[in-house]
Amino acid sequence: MKKWSIRILLAIALFIGGGAITFLVYAQFQYAPSSVLKEEVDISAINTEEEGLLFQPEKGNGKGVILYQGAKVQVESYAYLAEKLSEQGFLVVIPKMPLNFGILGVNNADLAIENHPEIQHWFIGGHSLGGVAAAMYAQKHQEELSGLYFLGSYPASDFSSGSFPMLSIFAENDGLSTTEKIEENRRLFSSESRFVEISGGNHAQFGLYGKQKGDNAAEISPLEQQNQVVEALGTWLNHN
Repeated sequence: MKKWSIRILLAIALFIGGGAITFLVYAQFQYAPSSVLKEEVDISAINTEEEGLLFQPEKGNGKGVILYQGAKVQVESYAYLAEKLSEQGFLVVIPKMPLNFGILGVNNADLAIENHPEIQHWFIGGHSLGGVAAAMYAQKHQEELSGLYFLGSYPASDFSSGSFPMLSIFAENDGLSTTEKIEENRRLFSSESRFVEISGGNHAQFGLYGKQKGDNAAEISPLEQQNQVVEALGTWLNHN
């Protein structure tokens, strides 16, 4: 092999290796559950099964909710939201993802669905990049699902030609999934989509993990935003 070919291959290998190392270093900086969440939820008592964090209702309504976390956000940060939904009768599963990136475990919903045959209606969604990952899963499994929801997020693929039930909950002060971006991507949603804006809310308060780089300050408390999400999502889930 000629010297120039070897040099090109070495350069490509170094580039790929350097990118992988950079990503791994980036992934180490994660968002952990905030003190607000720890005051509301006993993290040590959360039921962890092979499919992830599991929130079992005392009296189930036959509906299951799968939630994919935002990038680098530890799954426990959504425990308050999941617990409140389970109190309404929904079984909630938050799958654990490689490096806490939903995009690296798009098909992890399969295990939750397989492990809970008692659920007649499954809904999938997620926060931020987790919503994108959930949409990727839903795009290929619409016949097995009853709906798709987004928390400060929107799909990267096009659902506009169908009537698949979809819900977008977005926040006025979101500095990442801004209201402008939500509006720009409405064209990707199905004809059976609902949009709910949380006045004064921001991106990070769709979970409970404190502040997030690039986000705007919220004008409402974390729990106030969480409770509004629970109300909007619970209403939509019951309707579908």
